[in-house]
Amino acid sequence: MLVLPRAAFDALLAHARDGVPEEVCGVLGGVEDGERARVTGHRRVTNVAATPETRYELDPAEQLAAMRAIEEGGEAVVGFYHSHPRGPPRPSATDRAEATWTGARYVIVVPGEAFVGCWRWTGEDFERESVTVV
Repeated sequence: MLVLPRAAFDALLAHARDGVPEEVCGVLGGVEDGERARVTGHRRVTNVAATPETRYELDPAEQLAAMRAIEEGGEAVVGFYHSHPRGPPRPSATDRAEATWTGARYVIVVPGEAFVGCWRWTGEDFERESVTVV
């Protein structure tokens, strides 16, 4: 389960809307408690994909810097996020083919639907996780 404060939900949605027509991406920081994670902040990371309208790739140096900043701030990296400017509100075939962090949460933001969903990568496929906005 992912607990997403309203301010974080609004910030992710604003980032996604600002990026249209391209996908945006970033790293989520927060607190892990077993199967539950609470997002306490996020770091935007530049999408360096060759075709950012249909895929995302986090800039490696920025991703590392974001992850370090989160951890140095006493939090955990609880997942990654990216947007699907035209939907669908679920992982794409490309998302499945390029997922690399087994056990990580992958959050998808769909700006047109004001939707934020969460999936956990098992190493073979994504499993849906509930999102609670508080």
